[in-house]
Amino acid sequence: HGRYAGEVTHKDDKLVIDGSEITVFGERDPAQIPWGKAGVDYVIESTGVFTTLEGAQKHIDGGAKKVIITAPSSDAPMFVVGVNHDKYAGQNIVSNASCTTNCLAPLAKVINDVFGIEEGLMTTVHSITATQKTVDGPSHKDWRGGRTASGNIIPS
Repeated sequence: HGRYAGEVTHKDDKLVIDGSEITVFGERDPAQIPWGKAGVDYVIESTGVFTTLEGAQKHIDGGAKKVIITAPSSDAPMFVVGVNHDKYAGQNIVSNASCTTNCLAPLAKVINDVFGIEEGLMTTVHSITATQKTVDGPSHKDWRGGRTASGNIIPS
């Protein structure tokens, strides 16, 4: 870790790292991003906005071949490596579930497969998320969610 020793600059719509150019897009509608023209096969959808099949489909409409959603989805099939990744059948849009699921599920699967789990309880201590308040205020979910995220450990 530490400061990167290489050269990082920008030129027009490109980020340039040690002479290698990476095109950067700034577009609200993923269907308008020219993924296919840019040669992008896989899009990692990590905005937290396009987490449904319909929303992620916009990336494919823009020319991508596959989309991996980095959050739980209400309708996209979810896969967790070490748990059910063997069920992947070539779907174009998938969810990699949540960070909590990726931490807990592989361990729970091993324990369950070897010893069995009758009942379980877990708590997540999570870094600040996009929906948490930076100052105390009302929350749509519950009173804990309205507490300032930087000054409190909020179970999620």
